[in-house]
Amino acid sequence: MTQATSIHLAARPEGEPTEDNFRTQTRDLPDPAEGEVQVRVIWLSLDPYMRGRMDAGPSYADPVEIGGVMTGQTVGEVIASNAEGFTKGDIVTGFTGWVSHANTKAAGLRKIDPSRAPIQSALGVLGMPGMTAWTGISELIGAKEGETVVISAATGAVGSVAGQIAKARGCRVIGVAGGAEKCRYAEDELGYESCIDHHAHEDGKAMAEALKAAAPDGVDGYFENVGGKTLVGVLNNMNTFGRVALCGMVAWYNGKNMDQSMPLPAAWGTILKNRLTVRGFIVADHWDRFDAFLSEVAPKIADGTIRYREDVTEGLENAPATFLSMLNGGNFGKTLIRVGPDAD
Repeated sequence: MTQATSIHLAARPEGEPTEDNFRTQTRDLPDPAEGEVQVRVIWLSLDPYMRGRMDAGPSYADPVEIGGVMTGQTVGEVIASNAEGFTKGDIVTGFTGWVSHANTKAAGLRKIDPSRAPIQSALGVLGMPGMTAWTGISELIGAKEGETVVISAATGAVGSVAGQIAKARGCRVIGVAGGAEKCRYAEDELGYESCIDHHAHEDGKAMAEALKAAAPDGVDGYFENVGGKTLVGVLNNMNTFGRVALCGMVAWYNGKNMDQSMPLPAAWGTILKNRLTVRGFIVADHWDRFDAFLSEVAPKIADGTIRYREDVTEGLENAPATFLSMLNGGNFGKTLIRVGPDAD
């Protein structure tokens, strides 16, 4: 039998999660049942949405149950197959969770061609984060040449791709990121016109002033990943008929930064007076457009128009600490856990 290590939700967090909310287990896996394959995980993706899955409240997806394996997308190698169309050695991606090995239904897996791009890109720029970025910029904001687009969490897995797609469409892109190093990267490597360090601005008023200086003609599109004082600053600079793609609000996920929120009547009034379109979205609702995403983004990655950065931590045992750091802005690029070695 194969010995598998897995990380489980030990208890629901009260406010900000800690490593005590996780528990590691080891068990033997039987041979895969009919229609299943056994996968050795190579890469695990860590993403902000996982914080919401730790809570029991209603959401767009079921929460992780107490004692359940933490949810997550992985890339791995098939080491045994009992499913038609899959053979030992295939490289696949699917939602096996925070595990070293898993028996999983083949119907939930997608094969990856290792010759096309590094296999972990299926968890980042050519996977869910890249698709999320493309959906927000292309389908919701509808970014057009000459418009000004603001990207929050501008150097993260989603934000960095969103900004570069907008740049490729002829937009003027303003990034918002945490720290001078990230802002230099956004300007020098990603090609943004400017990037605002939110750590250097105390509140929404200061953010609004910084954004007004960076975008004197106002903001046409906003890719929202964080909420907090950044949202306050952007809403105060939106042009009439501006569009907001609401992807995330990580600043509020742990119950913090509520004092940086714009009062609802003020936010509602701004949306009304400026006739803004605000659209929340979950990328799973747009998965039928995945081929369109690949057809636009994959060539731009191949020719260097779109660049990406990965933040890699070695070892599944380090996933909880890395996840907690990511929620507080400790990552720089797409957050990945290297669970096991590459396939031979």
